[in-house]
Amino acid sequence: MNKRYKQYTRLETWAIFKEFSKWFLLSITIGTLVGIACAALLASLNWVTNYREANTFIVWLLPVGGLLVGLLYYYYGKSVAKGNNQLLEELYKPKRIIPFKMAPFIFLGTVISHLFGASVGREGTAVQIGGAIADQFSRWFNMNHFNRRIILLMGISSGFSGLFGTPLAGAVFALEVLFIGKVRYNAIFPCLLVAVVANAVSGEVAHLLQVPHTHYVVDVVPELSISTFLGCVLAGIVFGIVSTFFSKGVHFFEKFSKQIKYAPFRPIVGGLIIAILVYFIGTKYIGLGIPTILESFTTVMNGYDFVVKLVLTTFCIAFGFKGGEVTPLFFIGATLGSTLSLILPLPVGLLAGMGFVAVFSGATNTPIACTLMGIELFGAESAVFIAIACIIAYVFSGHTGIYNAQLVGVSKTKLFLKEQGTTIGAIDRSL
Repeated sequence: MNKRYKQYTRLETWAIFKEFSKWFLLSITIGTLVGIACAALLASLNWVTNYREANTFIVWLLPVGGLLVGLLYYYYGKSVAKGNNQLLEELYKPKRIIPFKMAPFIFLGTVISHLFGASVGREGTAVQIGGAIADQFSRWFNMNHFNRRIILLMGISSGFSGLFGTPLAGAVFALEVLFIGKVRYNAIFPCLLVAVVANAVSGEVAHLLQVPHTHYVVDVVPELSISTFLGCVLAGIVFGIVSTFFSKGVHFFEKFSKQIKYAPFRPIVGGLIIAILVYFIGTKYIGLGIPTILESFTTVMNGYDFVVKLVLTTFCIAFGFKGGEVTPLFFIGATLGSTLSLILPLPVGLLAGMGFVAVFSGATNTPIACTLMGIELFGAESAVFIAIACIIAYVFSGHTGIYNAQLVGVSKTKLFLKEQGTTIGAIDRSL
């Protein structure tokens, strides 16, 4: 018995070492490639944003930029048009390798959208770049479905981490995002390692390009008391409800955009409407909105700031502009949290930070990843407040989200128990 146990132990140790070596080398390689791509994206978006702000007339060319993106995807990019949802679908039911062209197409589409002033983000771009790069290794090494799922998760985690500088959140986001209420631990080692590598590489390259990650400061964190706890709970409820408006907003505007049958014309119409709006309200609400997000941590914002950003972003996404939803969600959450400081017994900076990640948590159904992100960005002192806000926002967002292909692993309420195993997109269509 003892001899057999030792033999089994040696075999298991050798098997673990082989698996470790395989994922270690792949993590280093994928993390490096995706990290470089994320740094290039950060540099490109920084340049086009500065150019647009110095030449605001260019917003009037947004319909032209939208047409270029529309034509690119309509004639050459139909196989990658689903974006993040395509990655999730391949994780759920692997069918075919993600075409590599997803990476340059979404990169170019995002840069054009930002150059001319669309109100979109950048997370979707980084995740799609990461997924497209990583999945090529599935082809080259002829991986089975199990290993290919891990490769795709590595692409998601490296893209997220390399863009935002949050390796823990990036790793857990990939593990958490596919199934609502479940976390896939079988890929935890490669996802964490590739996220760390992508973050390190992206940080170094971005520093050389003089585009470091944005730093946010929560300078005052009060003691947790009954009043601050209740304030945190109320804020989480509001953040969760607002996140549902974002998800529903995209569907609402898509009903109008799809009235235009020729898809490349949709961003022309959308771009013209945005350009006219910008003429009256200025450029505060287009692009990433990083200056406004930073201001939210120190200044009480207008009560309508988050509403305007929500409407413009959902409109732009519905009409075909590329980039993503997450940074606009940060804008919405931070400005909303800042405004809530007028009525809740919590500091403006803390509420801005809570909203920053909690609205994101509600919209993506990833409370653990968003809690870790808040800790990485704002410090461990605010961890309890961040966690409460993210978890409550997750609960109150219901079975909605920005990713239609996301599966209900564990239902949030008894009402949707029968829907376990289906997508939130299917639930939304059935209501």
